[in-house]
Amino acid sequence: MSPRVGRAADTTAAPGGSAESTLAFVESPVQLLNVLEWAHAADATGPTGGLTVVVLSPNDPMTRGQLRRMAQLARDEGVEVRWEEARGGASAPFHTVGGLAGALRRADRVVIGDPFSRYVQLLLTITRARSLVVVDDGTATMEFIAQLARGERLQRWHRKGGRPGPRDLVFAPVSASARRRLTPGGTRTVEVFSAMPIDSAPDGVRVTVNAFSWTRERFGPPRITRGSDLVGTSLVETGVVDPDRYIEAVIALSRAHGATRYFAHRRESAEKLHRLAVETGLQVVRPDLPLELIARRGPIGRTILSFPSTVVHTLPLALAGTEVKVAVCDIDPAWLTETASPRAQGFLSGVTGTARDVHRLTSVRHTAPA
Repeated sequence: MSPRVGRAADTTAAPGGSAESTLAFVESPVQLLNVLEWAHAADATGPTGGLTVVVLSPNDPMTRGQLRRMAQLARDEGVEVRWEEARGGASAPFHTVGGLAGALRRADRVVIGDPFSRYVQLLLTITRARSLVVVDDGTATMEFIAQLARGERLQRWHRKGGRPGPRDLVFAPVSASARRRLTPGGTRTVEVFSAMPIDSAPDGVRVTVNAFSWTRERFGPPRITRGSDLVGTSLVETGVVDPDRYIEAVIALSRAHGATRYFAHRRESAEKLHRLAVETGLQVVRPDLPLELIARRGPIGRTILSFPSTVVHTLPLALAGTEVKVAVCDIDPAWLTETASPRAQGFLSGVTGTARDVHRLTSVRHTAPA
């Protein structure tokens, strides 16, 4: 049985005898998984104490479903979970922020999963916490570290290069304030808990490695099948990759490696997934948990095929000690849309090039069926 994570009943004595409290904000299943990983790692050296996870629930049904499952896993580990319908109507943000203001001001430590989130940035302007922790939100963590080091405004990589819109300009003061909060100074400490390859960080930012030890202790080892599984990506939905090119690439990759299942990303559209199923013959699977947990529970293919994404970094860690091989196919520049960020190709190549313990599939990089 794995150690308990951040029990709500446990408290850590702070100076003056008061209990230390930790407030974590998540908006996706992976962020919640990584909060559990952070809490588990912190417990290895001392109690985390007083951890409350606040789920800022999105509207997307697939994301909500995975978050419900992850919230239950967190409760099973003794973590207090607070579910907020943060996007349930025009007045929801005001009710959510107002209801959290007191807890934010009392919290000694704040953990966030997405520093680019406007919701999170707004909450950061309220907190007085002297300890801030950023847990992985996928490959975006690498871009966050780079932007923080350069003193740039926080902006997602696939939007980089575009002109700020009216909403960006209105929100700019809040974003700037959040960036200052996420910069160490005085008695304020900043930690980044990440499975990503972060070779250097801004002065004062402490980087802690996420080895997915909670996942490996809690689940598996998995039953391994002889075939291959393919992992989907939302690069089409974010406007980076052309949908026709993506379908062609999936067909080529699955035929070359004998893939039978396609694990859909939670943001992939139903229309695209239907087309994939019809044109590729793959069994489309919509996971009810983050792929790291799905793979660790099994059954899973002996080879997992992926395009550049977070999983090329996280799956080798979650599946350490098994015989599963992770292989990644680069994004051909010809697949990019005309509106893709100028930085897209370089960023995606960096995701692939920095991945450890993965096999690079250069043979299908420039191929597509006739």
